[in-house]
Parts: sequence; C-alpha cells; structure tokens
Amino acid sequence: MLIRTLSVLECSKVLASNRVGRLACSNDDQPYVVPFYYAHADNHLYAFSMPGKKIDWMRSNPRVCVQIDERGQGRGWRSVVVDGRYEELPDRIGYKAQRDHAWSVLSKHSDWWEPGALKPVTTPVSDSIPHVFFRILIEQVSGREASE
Repeated sequence: MLIRTLSVLECSKVLASNRVGRLACSNDDQPYVVPFYYAHADNHLYAFSMPGKKIDWMRSNPRVCVQIDERGQGRGWRSVVVDGRYEELPDRIGYKAQRDHAWSVLSKHSDWWEPGALKPVTTPVSDSIPHVFFRILIEQVSGREASE
C-alpha cells in the first residue's frame, strides 16, 4: 500500500465533493465528535443545526477540527483534516449577507436542512426553536491518500 500527502487543491476537491464529515469540538478538556452535514465554499464549511451540545461547546471554544474521508478502490482511501474556527451566523443585523450566503451554498444540495433540523425525539421540531447557521473558517487543511 502506498500512502501519499494530498495537495491543498486535492484536499479542497475532497471537501467540495462530500457532504458529511466528523466535527470535533472540546470543552473543559473533554473532546466531542459528531457527524455533520456541510457545504464547502470560499475557504469555509457551511452548516445548519438546532441548538444543542455541539453549538454550546463551539460557542464556548470556537477551535474545531473536521475530518472527511472517502473510500477508494480495494483498500484505498482519502482523508482530509481541517483545523478551523467556528463562526456563528445569527439572524440579526450585520450578519444578513453571510447568512444569505450560507443559505445559498447549503441549498444547492437536496435535503440540506433535514439532518440539522431533526432531533432524536418524538416531538416535532417547532418553528419557535431557533435554528443556527454557522461556518467553519478553514485555517489549515491536510490530507492523505492510500492506494494499492
């Protein structure tokens, strides 16, 4: 098996061609990793979520890490790791352009809202619960590829 480092351009292509990653955040030296749906554009990963543990933790500590991987032929794979910073896009004056841009980037993909709007509870999601648009500023990206 051959392992090689991906270029920044190759990493960007992996980010752009995928929709699900693993988002890692931490609070009081405790790591937390969850899958999340995202869309990649202009050196950011855009996402949408309902309030909860990950949002609380990222508000407290905006330093995050994201990992995306792809299966290749046989035992082959690609993996990209993003070190970044959480940036919330609240529904208020001063954030309208960024929030509209996030909406535009995310809405290019079908059912983009569903994973972030649904919670594992029996009660339906209410319109009164404030949803959260956010983005991850990509500060550093690295990747590896394994092929046979």
